Amino acid sequence: MRDIANTIGLMPSPPRLIPVADPCAGLVADREALLSAVERVLMKGAYILGEEVAGFEREWASYLGAGHCVGVANGTDAVALSLKAVGVRPGDEVVTVSHTAVATVAAIEQIGAVPVFADIERLTRCLDPKKIHAMVSTRTRAIVAVHIYGQPAPMEEILAVASAHGLQVVEDCAQAHGAEINGRKVGTFGAAAAFSFYPTKNLGAAGDAGAVVTNDAEVAESVRALRQYGWRERYVSETPGGNSRLDELQAAILRLKLPALDARNERRRAIARRYRTALAGTGLTPPPVVPGTLHAMHLFVVESEFPDALAQHLREAGIASARHYPIPVHRQPAYAGRIRSAELPVTESLYRRIATIPCHPDLHEEQVEQICRALGTWIDPSGSRVNGSQPNRRMDS
Repeated sequence: MRDIANTIGLMPSPPRLIPVADPCAGLVADREALLSAVERVLMKGAYILGEEVAGFEREWASYLGAGHCVGVANGTDAVALSLKAVGVRPGDEVVTVSHTAVATVAAIEQIGAVPVFADIERLTRCLDPKKIHAMVSTRTRAIVAVHIYGQPAPMEEILAVASAHGLQVVEDCAQAHGAEINGRKVGTFGAAAAFSFYPTKNLGAAGDAGAVVTNDAEVAESVRALRQYGWRERYVSETPGGNSRLDELQAAILRLKLPALDARNERRRAIARRYRTALAGTGLTPPPVVPGTLHAMHLFVVESEFPDALAQHLREAGIASARHYPIPVHRQPAYAGRIRSAELPVTESLYRRIATIPCHPDLHEEQVEQICRALGTWIDPSGSRVNGSQPNRRMDS
């Protein structure tokens, strides 16, 4: 009876929590322009690798300051095709991190390569360049550097290690649209870079979408062939390829949203600054501030000795939270015990402590205030508070 009553609206619905992400809000805000873009594509009658994809590829490359962009079906394929295009072959090893979305590792295995895990830095939460050396073997071919949460990885140091060992570097930029290192956009440092435009990303489509970015014309040409059956000439497969094409509808939506990306990223950072103020004295550790980098603030991830209690505190205040990620890849059932790995003490410590707080640009002012109040009133189960926020300083493992 309760289910029936709920269905027909006789019983009140529980209040909705402030969501960690709200991709629909960004689309609704541009509803008329969005519908016009969709209609434009539908009326053309050309739906695969047409003018919209070509236009977005030009515009995204220009925004990043990159030489080439190749649209693909999703971010996972973008990592996989990037690795293939820079010369990674089945059986080659690729050094990356366990503190990432499973997609990073799935992409490596998708092409028959072998992931190898190195630990992360405490400061950036990204790949620690000092931990790469010990993981390099005669089979190592590449490094995948993940810009986690929108925080740029230490690319100059990673590139130096790669050069010393003759390795290629691919950037996983799935969470870092618009992030910068000393004024230079991430995605332009490695031999290739992979972007995801999953709906919750800083630049999100209305479905799956991805892109490979590179300054190397040969790498770009290789990805173009790989995304469509190995064709350089229609119906002639010069190399084995697959089907990973960016959809015209998604490209049109991305073109519509791209001009607002910088402003929406700045809105994220403005909200994050208010959260930092609210966190002072609570004992919660905010995302680090890393000199010389511009954080895309895709996710605002705090650290707590009591993340489950923090999540409950937020829920009682009407706020959703999440864990990015509740289990590192090396502990996932599909990967545990079968991937070569260094000891990962920083990864192990971090994943037990994290909680993601809503920080997307479509939050209303009253919602931001509600979150600030909840953060500011947090007292951990030990009953302790501290004076001032914890310092952000380099803490090398």
